[in-house]
Amino acid sequence: MTIRAVPVGIGHYLPERVVPNTEFEAMEGLETTDAWIKSRSGIERRHFAAEGETTSQMAVAAAQNALRHAGLEADDIDAIVVATSTPDLTFPSVATMVQAGLGMSGGFAFDVQAVCAGFVYALANANALVVSGQAKRVMVIGAETFSRIMDWTDRTTCVLFGDGAGALILEAREKAGTSDDQGVLATDLNSDGSYRDLLYVDGGVSSTGTTGVLKMQGKEVFRHAVEKLTKTAGSALEKAGVGLEDVDWVVPHQANIRIISGTMKKFGLPMEQCIVTVQDHGNTSAASIPLAMSVGVHDGRIKPGDLLVTEAIGGGLAWGSVVLRW
Repeated sequence: MTIRAVPVGIGHYLPERVVPNTEFEAMEGLETTDAWIKSRSGIERRHFAAEGETTSQMAVAAAQNALRHAGLEADDIDAIVVATSTPDLTFPSVATMVQAGLGMSGGFAFDVQAVCAGFVYALANANALVVSGQAKRVMVIGAETFSRIMDWTDRTTCVLFGDGAGALILEAREKAGTSDDQGVLATDLNSDGSYRDLLYVDGGVSSTGTTGVLKMQGKEVFRHAVEKLTKTAGSALEKAGVGLEDVDWVVPHQANIRIISGTMKKFGLPMEQCIVTVQDHGNTSAASIPLAMSVGVHDGRIKPGDLLVTEAIGGGLAWGSVVLRW
């Protein structure tokens, strides 16, 4: 027998404001079109946080929805791990703000920063907390307000990103220790800091003292993405003792439909086995996987016992994957 981190609840939150591609068409000097955006990214619309709406507020809303889905109260949670690159403040962490926002009277909370791969990194850390016995129930959240770090004169980046939050609750349960177990079966994390200049924000506390805006070499990121995502997913599946033929659903980072379809082609799996939300949410960075997973669970596609593989790549470069059975 072994302890597994088993998913018991999931929820998400999207800001009220929906921004269709046509809004960018109307922006003076941007020179873009709905057709151009859709053909290069698959994105049709995204959500932007309201003025004054913060990453922590969205994370709290997603967390509350996950608690309702799990039938749990805030004090049933031992730890909160939040993946974000757009915190409310330099410190304290968004996770501690969520802890306070939920009214948790105990436990601990911390943030993980791995940009678009953040949720995969947070999920791996949460799994380690559960397996090691440090926590019985862990809330894993991805939450972002990327609309606050966009360069609105750069049509290659500002049309790609959106805001939102997703939350997953993991619970320690004793299982047989086989690949048929429910819960997280394997994780695979990677990074290579020599690729820093491919995707970054040109500001920071110790460098410029400013927030900065997102900069990306899109073609280079794309070139790395499909190869690295395919490899990391393969590594995680091998560690889990399962194959691609056993996978029910791929829940990828929702960066770009061309990256998603290219990765699925490399896997040799049909797009029908992929949860795709990029058309409605855009790239919500660390929030994109839990958002997509939550949509898939709540619309009935992801069912108990289904085997999921989720993978992501982001600035760093940092990339990784997690295999879990729902």
